[in-house]
Amino acid sequence: MAFIVFTVIVVALFRVVPPCVTPLMVWRFVHAPFTGKSMLIKHHWVSMSDVAPAVGKAVIAGEDAGFMRHAGIDWKAVKNARRVNVARVRNGKLPLGASTITMQTCKNVFLIPWRSMLRKGAEVYFVYLTEALWGKERILEVYLNMIEWGNGVYGAHQAASTWFDADIQDISTEQASLLAAIVPNPRKFSASAPSTYTRRKASWIRGRMKGVSTPK
Repeated sequence: MAFIVFTVIVVALFRVVPPCVTPLMVWRFVHAPFTGKSMLIKHHWVSMSDVAPAVGKAVIAGEDAGFMRHAGIDWKAVKNARRVNVARVRNGKLPLGASTITMQTCKNVFLIPWRSMLRKGAEVYFVYLTEALWGKERILEVYLNMIEWGNGVYGAHQAASTWFDADIQDISTEQASLLAAIVPNPRKFSASAPSTYTRRKASWIRGRMKGVSTPK
């Protein structure tokens, strides 16, 4: 009961108060001296009204096209991933993901970056709690502000500044699609000097953006 009351209070608080740090930021900071990465954390919160609409559309198109339709977890995508991943792993391919924007937001803001069944159970709990208390617009706002977008780079504001030396309000559709294209592995890929793979994915994202719905 104490856990439920505490988590409800925390999630409700973040409905109106911007999170200032995530477990992933702390994890990266602690491990930086051992990996040769910079210990600097670049992060600046911006409201959704200050983010170019193309950015929200691009990340939804690239990460979770059903964002506006599901209740936090796309169970159809989960079942499909389970069905095909056995063969993919056997053939040496990367497993197909089924993580939604809500799931990624909860993992970033509330959970430590360790894989375990306990963490997965907590993720499901926070997903439904967040969907109930925040709504889609707040979830997308927190997602855009808190996800990792490069080495020590967190949030859309710093991503735009780091990769394009631009304000997040002024990001073009092409730039937004490039930012969305590197979300799965932002410490490996570059938005400003994209590889052929990144350019192709960005092009695919731009094609999907036309049919994407965003929170009002």
